[in-house]
Amino acid sequence: MRYIISLAYDGSAFSGWQVQPGQPTVQGSVEAALRTLLKEEITLVGAGRTDTGVNALEYFAHFDTDAPIAYEPRDFIYKLNAITPREIVIFDVFPTRADFHARFDATARSYTYFLHTAEDPFVARHSWLYKAPLDFEKMNEAAALIPGRRDFSCFEKTGGSNVTSICDVTEAFWAPYTPGLWQVGGDMPEQDGRTYWYFRITADRFLRNMVRAVVGSLIEVGRGKEDPSWIGDLISSGTRSDAGESVPGHALFLSKIRYSSLK
Repeated sequence: MRYIISLAYDGSAFSGWQVQPGQPTVQGSVEAALRTLLKEEITLVGAGRTDTGVNALEYFAHFDTDAPIAYEPRDFIYKLNAITPREIVIFDVFPTRADFHARFDATARSYTYFLHTAEDPFVARHSWLYKAPLDFEKMNEAAALIPGRRDFSCFEKTGGSNVTSICDVTEAFWAPYTPGLWQVGGDMPEQDGRTYWYFRITADRFLRNMVRAVVGSLIEVGRGKEDPSWIGDLISSGTRSDAGESVPGHALFLSKIRYSSLK
């Protein structure tokens, strides 16, 4: 019988989602918990890979069992959360159709990258501190050139094994935000201009290291090293060595996965 499991995780404690010998991974941790409770070999198939340190606000995987799960759903989720690392939270486990596939049935994925421009101990764990001046208006002008169905190999990690580098990007933009602790905890210290920003990008699929390379390239525009039009030129005819450096992974979140149906 096939089940879907939904979860979130702080990636700082893991070497990514996918099982790796001798390394702590999200997949390995959840599989171990499922095996302990179900007393059978369990293999999770995830919605996609996240790299070392990368986080997920929403993640789905599927697994098969020899027989229906005997626990009450609420009890099963409670027990799973009790034996998985605290950086992982299981939200739900429920049956699905036999041909559901967590990766191939996904119709869109969104990633969010967080950046702050002044010291803040409350966001440092999951946001990238970048103190140099950035022109977010130009960065958004450049980001507007990204959406479309095209070859994004200029942002793909060298040596990737994808059959195709074609992705259909539907949105890419920067926006300011106020961190949650400042919203409820008191007056935010005054800063010159906006301090907290996030970058959101949505596509049907992503290449390995693509989002971090996109953000790094947009930073080149924001700091004035490249014009916004450079992003369009990169996508049209550039290579990975032409694009910007990859930004750190701790500030990247897989934030949304969409399916036509989860049943």
